[in-house]
Amino acid sequence: MTLAIYDTLAREKRAFVPADPKRVTLYVCGPTVYNYAHIGNARPVVVFDLLFRLLRETYGARAVLYGRNITDVDDKINQAAIDQGVDISAITEKFAAIYNEDMAALGALAPTFQPRATAHIGEMVDMIGQLIEAGHAYPADGHVLFDTASFADYGQLSGRTLDDMIAGARVEVATYKRNPADFVLWKPSKPGEPVWESPWGEGRPGWHIECSAMIEKVLGLPIDIHGGGHDLIFPHHENEIAQSRCAHGGAPFAHYWMHNGFLTMDTEKMSKSLGNVRLVHDLIKEAPGEALRWALLSAHYRAPLDWTGDLIQQSKKSLDRLYGVLQRAGSGELDTEGEVPDTIFAALNDDLATPRAMAELFALAKEVENAPNKGARAVARGRLIAAGRLMGFLQADPNAWFEGQVDEATRKRVESLITARADARAAKDWAEADRIRADLTELGFDILDGPGGTASWRFRDISL
Repeated sequence: MTLAIYDTLAREKRAFVPADPKRVTLYVCGPTVYNYAHIGNARPVVVFDLLFRLLRETYGARAVLYGRNITDVDDKINQAAIDQGVDISAITEKFAAIYNEDMAALGALAPTFQPRATAHIGEMVDMIGQLIEAGHAYPADGHVLFDTASFADYGQLSGRTLDDMIAGARVEVATYKRNPADFVLWKPSKPGEPVWESPWGEGRPGWHIECSAMIEKVLGLPIDIHGGGHDLIFPHHENEIAQSRCAHGGAPFAHYWMHNGFLTMDTEKMSKSLGNVRLVHDLIKEAPGEALRWALLSAHYRAPLDWTGDLIQQSKKSLDRLYGVLQRAGSGELDTEGEVPDTIFAALNDDLATPRAMAELFALAKEVENAPNKGARAVARGRLIAAGRLMGFLQADPNAWFEGQVDEATRKRVESLITARADARAAKDWAEADRIRADLTELGFDILDGPGGTASWRFRDISL
């Protein structure tokens, strides 16, 4: 079953054919670590984590190499370090660790490589030197700039002409530029900012050159897939293509380009001025990470996604239904190691059609519920778990899933009632035991009695 993905550069869906099936390469632009990541930052992480999982399932875990960088030198990082009177590493180490923990809470696997910009300054300086030598870059007023007029294909990814780019006011106008669209490869550091040596004076790299140098270092060129958010198409990815191809005589940089759509907050763009920015660090304290992951994948990755409280609640309910099926099916000696069904592969191989794949999860859950015997139920349960694992869902113990959603006060009350019910049953006071069960039902909980007494409790059954 062949994976088909929408290639932003080709503007069409293309069959994915890696250059080497034994070494499949994927790169996604990572965070600038100066603060907590918001939920919009998490969408590309979860989307491309799903792609990473799918590629590993298809080509083998060891065959897929995934790079996601850390930008640890930047104007905002520098300003935060100056404001706090610390080295930039104090800022970046703290927020890089928090970022990785928060993304792991959303079920994102660690990338194969997580290069940091400050560890690859030498490679950036070398690439800039190659561009100058090839006539695609020039020093000016302490800066080094890429000459956009020297690259005939500039603008192909975004579909913009140089005139469009300039008219769109997305370029910095400076007297030392040959062309208004030329972008910075190296620049002088401001007072108090970190500096590195270069043939063009002390300073630091521009943003765009960082990813190009790190990709070449950790993955080699050309790579199979380059991904990121839609907002990175221009200027970041456009500039990556230009500088990387020009540094290597026009050779290909990435064979496929993938971009996820924007995330809005209650139909509005997230912004600090509107006060509607939701941080992943806060959200994982309010809802299970799997529910947030479900919400992020609930729309097709290329479509816009409106983030609302209702979306989170509906996502949690969807997972409650699936976990309820697993809980009712139980586990035991007949459990089998499941294989991911072809229906799931068919959905995900169709440009990561997650809404369709989620519908297939519920179809698998129906098979578990309708299984004619224990053996068939165990097989169906294994298939559902395997499908969930591929997508990053259904990895918790079902009992733990439900119990984890109960606050401590409610938990203590439920456990107290269960103890009282057990005492009533031991005394053969069936009326009292039934009354307590009714109280628990009214609270929204079901009691599951095993051979040795009450085995577990859960929220009321949610039917498919």
